[in-house]
Amino acid sequence: MRLNNSFSDTVEPQNGDSRDCDTISSHAKVGTAEIIIQVEERRSIKVFGSDMLLGLGLVFLAAASFSIFSPAFNLATNDQWHTVTNGSPHLVVYTAFVYFSVSCFVLEICLNVWFLYRLMAGVPASSIRAYIKDWNGRHCALLAGLLCGFGNGFKFMGGQAAGYAASDAVQALPLVSTVWAIVLFGEYRRSSRRTYLLLTGMLLVFVIALAALIDSAGHRKAS
Repeated sequence: MRLNNSFSDTVEPQNGDSRDCDTISSHAKVGTAEIIIQVEERRSIKVFGSDMLLGLGLVFLAAASFSIFSPAFNLATNDQWHTVTNGSPHLVVYTAFVYFSVSCFVLEICLNVWFLYRLMAGVPASSIRAYIKDWNGRHCALLAGLLCGFGNGFKFMGGQAAGYAASDAVQALPLVSTVWAIVLFGEYRRSSRRTYLLLTGMLLVFVIALAALIDSAGHRKAS
């Protein structure tokens, strides 16, 4: 999406700009540059002036971490690398899920407290007291945590029954998240034809890979 000169001269936020976002939202249309700037003014971590390499590095780090935890859970319950002493029982999926949940809880509490006082990307520091007093939008965060917890629990139980590869594929994260982004949040609207072609190609390749993985599960030998 392109920003014409007349619009960028009159709407693009500057340092110290205190205008109300409602003055933009009154005429902004979904998929336009006005909407993007409106969202930029509301978010705590600004995109304008941010370090692109730092952002990409954090995204790749998050992707690597997210892609490793499910195979690690698979190893914890099935012990494919034979790290458990002979004769020792393997962890059942429910016990492993308890350890997984406790470690996630402890790590996320520590990281969140750390980032309250030592934030990145130029965001002003906060405090635990301010964090507890501010409940604006926290119900959505709590709902997201509940859904994530239930989703992970069911995924691990399904992985133990049908295989973790099939369990991860059923999530269809790129497919589902893209549909949510397009239908619910209006992203990619009024984008270029090239953007639509790349998006369609990504989704098509993912669907084909997902279908191949699901089909492969039906050719397992009982032995």
